[in-house]
Amino acid sequence: MTRTDLHDGWTLTVVDGPVPFPVQDLPATVPGTFLTDLLDAGLIPDPYLDRHEAELAWSGECDLLYRTAFTLDEVPAGRTDLVAASLDTAATVVLNGAEVATVQNQHRSWRWAVGPLLRAGENVLEIRFASPLRTARENAAAQGDLPYIGNLLPYNAIRKMACNLGWDWGPVLVTSGIAGPIGLESWTGARLDAVRPQVTPDAEGAGGTVALTVPIEREGADGGTLTARLEVAGPDGAVLGTAEVAVDAEEQGPAIAVHLDEVERWWPRGYGEQPLYTALVVLEDAAGAELDRVEHRVAFRTAGFVERTDEVGTSFTMVVNDRPVLVKGANWIPDDCFPTRLTGDDYARGLADAFDAGMNMLRIWGGGLYESDLLYDLCDEAGVLVWQDFAMACAAYSEEQPLRGEIEAEARQNVVRLAWHPSLVHWNGSNENVEGYHHWGWKDTLPEGTGWGNAYYTEILPAVLTELDPTRSYTPSSPYSRGALDRPRDPDHGTVHNWVVWASDEDNDYTHYRDTSPRFAAEFGFQGPASWATVERAISERPLVADSPTMLAHQKAIDGQRKLVAGYRPHFPDPVDFVDFHLTTALNQARALRVGIGHYRALWPHCGGTIIWQLNDCWPVTSWAAVDGDGRRKLLWYAMRDLYAPVLLTVQPREGGPVPAIGNDTEGTLAGTLRLRRIDVDGTVLASTALEAEVAPRSTGLLPLPEALVSPGDPALEALVLELEVPGTEVLRALHWFAEDKDLQLDPDALSVSARRRGDGVALTLSAHSLVRDVVIVADRVHPDAVVDRQMIDLLPGEAVTVQVSAPEGVELDPEAFLAERVVRHVGELVARSRRTEPLAGATMAP
Repeated sequence: MTRTDLHDGWTLTVVDGPVPFPVQDLPATVPGTFLTDLLDAGLIPDPYLDRHEAELAWSGECDLLYRTAFTLDEVPAGRTDLVAASLDTAATVVLNGAEVATVQNQHRSWRWAVGPLLRAGENVLEIRFASPLRTARENAAAQGDLPYIGNLLPYNAIRKMACNLGWDWGPVLVTSGIAGPIGLESWTGARLDAVRPQVTPDAEGAGGTVALTVPIEREGADGGTLTARLEVAGPDGAVLGTAEVAVDAEEQGPAIAVHLDEVERWWPRGYGEQPLYTALVVLEDAAGAELDRVEHRVAFRTAGFVERTDEVGTSFTMVVNDRPVLVKGANWIPDDCFPTRLTGDDYARGLADAFDAGMNMLRIWGGGLYESDLLYDLCDEAGVLVWQDFAMACAAYSEEQPLRGEIEAEARQNVVRLAWHPSLVHWNGSNENVEGYHHWGWKDTLPEGTGWGNAYYTEILPAVLTELDPTRSYTPSSPYSRGALDRPRDPDHGTVHNWVVWASDEDNDYTHYRDTSPRFAAEFGFQGPASWATVERAISERPLVADSPTMLAHQKAIDGQRKLVAGYRPHFPDPVDFVDFHLTTALNQARALRVGIGHYRALWPHCGGTIIWQLNDCWPVTSWAAVDGDGRRKLLWYAMRDLYAPVLLTVQPREGGPVPAIGNDTEGTLAGTLRLRRIDVDGTVLASTALEAEVAPRSTGLLPLPEALVSPGDPALEALVLELEVPGTEVLRALHWFAEDKDLQLDPDALSVSARRRGDGVALTLSAHSLVRDVVIVADRVHPDAVVDRQMIDLLPGEAVTVQVSAPEGVELDPEAFLAERVVRHVGELVARSRRTEPLAGATMAP
């Protein structure tokens, strides 16, 4: 087997469509997209800036020609295949003037035998891409219009990354191009096709088995007897076991297995280690010559969501190696509108945002992609579980051919490709499609007998998984109520997506997260702005105004800015300008998830966990993300790091009043003293007590509070301080406030700040003269690359802490710059500004 990459020498020509300038034989990057080629050539502005996205609305209407020439000294012996990992999307492949294939699916790979078309000397390969929007409209007309939401373009009629056609956080930047590696593979005799693994620990004992199905493709009918050999190596690289099987000429997919008497189990982070083994399968001919080989890392574990009927409804609990796991996760969307630009370093940075925040699960959302193996490799190594949606979201999907065959084909390919990854523990048929049928009016508008996708979720995909990968759990959709199929939002059964808090005009207040007690929260979130430096980079107009046309071009949610304002008004006063609007909405986003995650985590094990919407953004935008499109961690990310810590201390409302909740996601019993005191803003202790706390491993404990501690004399001037003292660990503190921020009477001058150089960065010492809530350092106002190690810090009177500000190598930060006005912020100062100054309604925020 030899491979020749065909990534060089490509040119791009726009052959038809409303492109506003000629594009003829433009150098093209492969893998890539034509929009990034135009951007690299300086022919279009950066679509992530200002309102440039709107200037590129023509992009999805164009027909393109990609062309390259390559030279062969001679036509290879045996068979030669043209192999394309991904073509985006409606493509006709032509080699030396002969049509090879016409295809239409970005989510799968392709292989065509092209040996007879090759010639010694120059060969010409062309890939002609039809307009994806025209193709989608033609498909929709042929199959019948089916409902979809999220944008105005029929993304459900073409097998393409759905959010490429826009979403309520993403732009409409419709791409075409060679989206994955492409090349020639030449081989003789036989080759390994998609080798399929099943790696299982023994049900009893310490051993485990690596079992492979080894599909073999032969060059001709008489290929003779072959040998397939499997070697399994341990984490240290030493070969632990081998097996081989003879394959006669008629056999196409032999099975081969190695059993090891003793294996180490793979665990999610926080529950154990992640030992990775290596499986190598080698195909040899009758003379012992190697024909092909495939090598992958594997691991031993059992994993999946368990759904059981109980006295409440139907549980939804992640179980790994027979142990329940509290899920602490986030939804992942494509990390760039142009995923072909993403490198291994980009994935490492993006996944570090999950790892560093204490997450143990990512949900790969169904409106995006089956992701690069780079992502799953990182999760394998770090012990982050992966929930993988099949690529269908927020729409009805035709069950007729050719779409039916394409969806099954892509499912088969991706199930086998991803089955090697121990981090992948759950498959999900679709995102919100069952909910759409029952709750968004589809059921009433679709003609009787019209297939809307349910056959995929309940028949085709489960059958594919039963055949190819039965070792993981599966749900037809999310949200989904196994015990109440026509009520997919039912919080007593399975998964819920809680969007009432954000979307409802009546309940646009994060305190409503506490209104239900779901079995699993698979989607919920609250919007906030991108980080300050990201907004400044993306929007050039000055002054910055929250509801200007340019700012609103980076707000894709329906009524998004109005909902931001409605969401903060129960808690914060109206800001006086954009600087304060930015901080207020960023704080409110973090507060919302503090309430939501805190509530759901306090319900463990009744609630199996949380997967917030969302971890990342694909461009600079106001959204639900914890990390913005420029890779800057928002205040929400810092709050989430605290909420996903192994031990969490919060105060939760209950019928008898507020109670401390201690979440213990560790292996040991948490035994210590919970000290409580109600204090005023000057630090005077008004009431106090100490409670003995003991919380079992992997559980939650609730403690009652004396009336004197939860009945403030003046809610605007008091707070409840909780400190959990466990021998051998740092004291864990939480503050409970009796009034909303807008009503608190905190001293705006309560904080003193000093700055000095420390190491390669700056150390800020924060000293409190009276009670201080949520100190925020807007470090990227000083330098766009400045980052702080802590945010949203509460300080007691007389207390001082030091915060470190760092920057990349070569960036020198000026300590004095951090003492400038509105760099170090806190609630007392923010609220006092609004009381002193009339808010500029309309000019700086949505009305």
